[in-house]
Amino acid sequence: MWSTMQDFPLTITTIMRYGTQVCGSAEIATWTGDGARRRSYAEVGERAARLAGALRALGVDGDQRVATFMWNNTEHLEAYLAVPSMGAVLHTLNLRLFPDQLVYIANHAEDHVVIVDGSLIPLLAPVLPQMKTVRHVVVVGDGDTAPLDGAGKELHSYEELLAAAPPEFDWPEIDERSAAAMCYTSGTTGNPKGVVYSHRSAYLHSLSVCTGNALGMSGADVVLPVVPMFHANAWGLPYAAMLAGAALVMPDRFLQAEPLVKLIEAERPTIAGAVPTIWSDVLRYTKEHGSDLSSLRLVPCGGSAVPEALMRGFDEIGVRIVQAWGMTETSPVATMAHAPVGAEGERAWQARVSQGRVLAGLEIRVVGDGDVVLPNDGEAVGEVEIRGPWITGAYYRDEDPGKFHDGWLRTGDVGNLSPDGYMVLTDRAKDVIKSGGEWISSVELENHLMAHPDVLEAAVVGVPDDRWQERPLASVVVRDGASVTAAQLREFLTDRVPKWQLPERWTFIAEVPKTSVGKFDKKVLRRRYAEGGLEVERAD
Repeated sequence: MWSTMQDFPLTITTIMRYGTQVCGSAEIATWTGDGARRRSYAEVGERAARLAGALRALGVDGDQRVATFMWNNTEHLEAYLAVPSMGAVLHTLNLRLFPDQLVYIANHAEDHVVIVDGSLIPLLAPVLPQMKTVRHVVVVGDGDTAPLDGAGKELHSYEELLAAAPPEFDWPEIDERSAAAMCYTSGTTGNPKGVVYSHRSAYLHSLSVCTGNALGMSGADVVLPVVPMFHANAWGLPYAAMLAGAALVMPDRFLQAEPLVKLIEAERPTIAGAVPTIWSDVLRYTKEHGSDLSSLRLVPCGGSAVPEALMRGFDEIGVRIVQAWGMTETSPVATMAHAPVGAEGERAWQARVSQGRVLAGLEIRVVGDGDVVLPNDGEAVGEVEIRGPWITGAYYRDEDPGKFHDGWLRTGDVGNLSPDGYMVLTDRAKDVIKSGGEWISSVELENHLMAHPDVLEAAVVGVPDDRWQERPLASVVVRDGASVTAAQLREFLTDRVPKWQLPERWTFIAEVPKTSVGKFDKKVLRRRYAEGGLEVERAD
């Protein structure tokens, strides 16, 4: 027996039509440093139609890849809507990647067009000649285009293209399972790998992000995606906001603590998403200057484990951080760490510092040695596997069967699941420290260290040890004006972890190295240690 329901496609075109027509009066504001430039969703819809027409005139007539090399701003949102809705594929280029990685992913994806912010021309120009399949470069805003000359590409002005294009576009009917956008992993080992999102996966992910168990987003909200639009579709926040009819505030290039705080005070967003390092800087600036962040009702935070000290710091100023977990391969939001209904005190904090519960529509499990599925008892530790309609089942033109198991994605994260579904990650599989046959969680040590009032950042890695195979090395960034010794930090940890887990090796550094998406880059610390580039002291 078949249902009587219409087979209506779930597409980004549907999100665009709803946002720009039903919620057309909602605004998107792009920060300029001392104010904001504004457009309504209805105006954005017309400009997206013009952009689609302009791209069609440049030869984008199928599923060609249209790359963006842009900040979070209105024009980037227009590309987010126009490119997938016209049947092409949006490819967001990570402007923080090394040049050779940028060239690799542009050629691997076979980008046809690159839309670039004028301020980013100096970053694009050196690599553009090596992007073999790129035919056109479209420049947004002001910027000296002279460095792009001689690259063998046709240059265009974004605004001139839109002005010459018709205000309406005949949007095609699109198969919801066809490619809508693609994003490459940050490539911690080997070349970055491409993940291709479908229209269906983007639509379902947007619906899930809007639910009450995630962000509870509605037309009453103002959403600030600080997380870059080139990183896993800005955690899906732009599409989710438009689907909910929520206004958007875009930070453009102003991503430091002071301009972000001024933006929040001026535009009064209710939801803002960014990685822990961003919020740590914002909290420090806010406390130093008595800033007002009271408009924020919810701050989704992810990309790396959120320190409990950071959550408590924001609680003190009346702002709730909720930990989220996911990865490029999961679109990315997969879990949210809201406390259970009625939970208070320690029980609530146990939930909040976990990675949370999986969102409806996804399934998650923990697998041990021999691919044995482990019980959800809060104790059995193994690799986390996940599946669902917005989880990738393969990489683009890149065989990596070791990442997939019986229809599940192997995440590379190690942890456990409680009986009521809360996931606690103890480490990345590659970052767990094996000392004398026992496992030490680097993440747990880091969180305890960053709870010390004099510690700004701390990263822990395993280093070779003749006796125990591996031992933890703690790399610590001390807050400005503070002073603390390795012996004092070791003593601080004494009541928090078993004695055998206490680091003997310590190094004090100016900043923990970060990846292109703001995560601690532990491979850099391991390399520096191996090469003798860290000044290490012992505290036994």
